[in-house]
Amino acid sequence: MAEKMGRIIEDRDLEAAVAKRHKSARIGVIGAGAWGRNLVRNFDQLGVLRAVCDTEPSKVRSCRVNYPTLNCTDSVDEVLSDPEIKGVVIATPAKSHYELSKKVLSARKHVFVEKPLALKVEEAKELIRLAEDNGLVLMVGHVLRYHPALNKLKELVDSGELGKIQYIYSNRLNMGKIRDVENILWSFAPHDISVILYLLSEQPSSLSAIGGTYVQKGIADVTLTTMDFPSGVQCHIFVSWLHPYKEQKLVVVGDRKMAVFDDLTTEKLFLYPHKIEWQNRAPIVRKADAEVVPLEMDEPLRVECKHFIECIENGWTPYTDGNEGLNVLKILFAAQNSLNNNGLKVTFESSRPRGYGTLHEGVYVHSSATVAEGARVGSGTKIWNNSQVQAGARIGEECVIGHNCIVGSKACLGKGVKLESNIDVWDLVTLEDYVFVGPSAVFTNDLTPRAKYPKKKYPQFGRWVPTLVKEGASIGANSTIVCGVTVGRCSFVGAGAVVRHDVPDYAVVAGVPAKRIGWVCECGNRLAFRNGRTGCAKCGRHFIKSHDKVVQNNTD
Repeated sequence: MAEKMGRIIEDRDLEAAVAKRHKSARIGVIGAGAWGRNLVRNFDQLGVLRAVCDTEPSKVRSCRVNYPTLNCTDSVDEVLSDPEIKGVVIATPAKSHYELSKKVLSARKHVFVEKPLALKVEEAKELIRLAEDNGLVLMVGHVLRYHPALNKLKELVDSGELGKIQYIYSNRLNMGKIRDVENILWSFAPHDISVILYLLSEQPSSLSAIGGTYVQKGIADVTLTTMDFPSGVQCHIFVSWLHPYKEQKLVVVGDRKMAVFDDLTTEKLFLYPHKIEWQNRAPIVRKADAEVVPLEMDEPLRVECKHFIECIENGWTPYTDGNEGLNVLKILFAAQNSLNNNGLKVTFESSRPRGYGTLHEGVYVHSSATVAEGARVGSGTKIWNNSQVQAGARIGEECVIGHNCIVGSKACLGKGVKLESNIDVWDLVTLEDYVFVGPSAVFTNDLTPRAKYPKKKYPQFGRWVPTLVKEGASIGANSTIVCGVTVGRCSFVGAGAVVRHDVPDYAVVAGVPAKRIGWVCECGNRLAFRNGRTGCAKCGRHFIKSHDKVVQNNTD
């Protein structure tokens, strides 16, 4: 008992010294919910807390009862206008992180924001730029990075104690708390992503994610994310808030030893020196008892809070700075993209070899496909096997480039364009948003082709001719679009047709050469006019036809 009391007195003396040293770094906390209260407690015990802000009156009243000497308010502006407050901690719902962080940084105050940094990659980049321009600390609350057990595990990994790392898996499971905005991936997985990036010191080359939605429509309750790394390490992250018991466990498998971090046990870190030996050309497992790794424990959140204060006072870059938060956010976005597409494998730009063009987040490029340097590919686009995107090509968001396709260097594809297989979109061909092109359709760009007199070398013999396919048009399989024509908005070109003349908006053409055989609605339903007017039986749109021209009538 005397020894325990001595430690308590020693700890109090240490905290007093810390508070005295940090008295210049006064802190305000925005958000006094379940996690916010933990932050308030720690910064108060460190002797640097000056203000607590929350929009809910009951939480403000509770803070005034528990912390009568602090400024407890419902006004963010009141916190930001206090000249003694140097840093602001944001512990509000994720959807407010960007706006609040931007407001605090604009007020020239340092920011410690809970994960995630923002809900959009561009927003996170903007916060990083704002912090750098103003010389401010921007720190993201990935608390496990400050856990003594995980810092020790990092030492074991880097020293080679575990041997070559082969596999990592993480389980973060519980029953509730179920959110009504962010899903389980965004709520639980950021911690594990941050830790895995920390342990491996590399970015993933690709990932895929699957999950299930059981409680609320559109909000995943369970997800399993698989990440592959350039070094050959594979990681699994299993998160769920529909689990019968709580589990927070990370397993690192090396070829010499295995390590287990279990945050719910008294002894946090264990080593298993299991071995696999070969006898008679067959593997034999040799199990060994677990070894407890001794640790000097401190509350991870307390370590994190101290680090924020020290970064403010010393001008340090936080361990979990804005860039680290951005890396985690990029992975979350890619995982969500995969989840939305039934486990689609997403490849990261940073892992691709040189020669790849500008590919935004969430782009999938098959390993056999080629995207040349200088091409631009929008987010959410998928480029399938044996396809080629040439330098200078422009491809919009959420397109699908089927297998064995070519997109030329001066071709332009809008948003949501879908190319089936065996399609070449040559230079000067423009496909506007949501154009569909069936298998083996042909686009030309030369009215007088001669192998002996290529247009680039002999421009006096003619030039390439542009072609325009307007928004929502559909080009049937095996059809040919002769260059120089405009295929109208929401029109339909029948399979095998040869189009030599402009196609009006909403027209259906077929045959060789293609002739108009009818009219079609934007939704694809055939239209029948009477006295120059009609309505679509499926979607309810109204149209007027005059002099072989159809327009949508928005006044009906």
